[in-house]
Amino acid sequence: MQHYNAKELNTKQMYKFLTGSIIPRPIAWITTQNPDTQIVNAAPFSFFSVASNVLPLISVAILRNDGKIKDSAKNLLASRQGVVHIVSEDLVEEMNRTAAQLPDTESEIDLTELTLTASHTVTVPAIKEAKIRMETTVHQYVPLTDADGTVLTDLFILRVEDFLFDESVFDQEKQYVLADKLEPVARLAGNDYTKLGEIFSLERP
Repeated sequence: MQHYNAKELNTKQMYKFLTGSIIPRPIAWITTQNPDTQIVNAAPFSFFSVASNVLPLISVAILRNDGKIKDSAKNLLASRQGVVHIVSEDLVEEMNRTAAQLPDTESEIDLTELTLTASHTVTVPAIKEAKIRMETTVHQYVPLTDADGTVLTDLFILRVEDFLFDESVFDQEKQYVLADKLEPVARLAGNDYTKLGEIFSLERP
């Protein structure tokens, strides 16, 4: 086994080790809106998971760029709302376009062929083409800091207010999401992504 003490690693090494080991990671494709300019921001984040089902909570960690807060985090703090979409194979190219770093006066949606649509509960528009989306409000915000108190990452616990499923990926009778129909895409390290692959079942002991 190759051993590395985390205290001896630089930021690049830690990022490589974490993103290369914790795989595959689902992608939260989030739309947020600047409440002052009304510009809609869209961006993908793969530090994303479920936090609770007692309350419908999901977690999204938004890393800072050289200490600068990203537009998505800024908008979530200002409006307390966002829409989280699941990325399917047919939308992966469009998702990748929204990863571009633009000034907050421009919308990543303008780089794509995507269509915005009104949400049900939140005021932030959603991506119409996404097969699953969750309208969310900020349940809890946790700024993750270093020993000096400098914020490194903006961690959001988002409460899902509405679930929306396209009929093609949802069994309404059983209320199951059909993973093979959804064809979700997951993040690996670097520029690499992966598809769902083989599905198998195991009985729990």
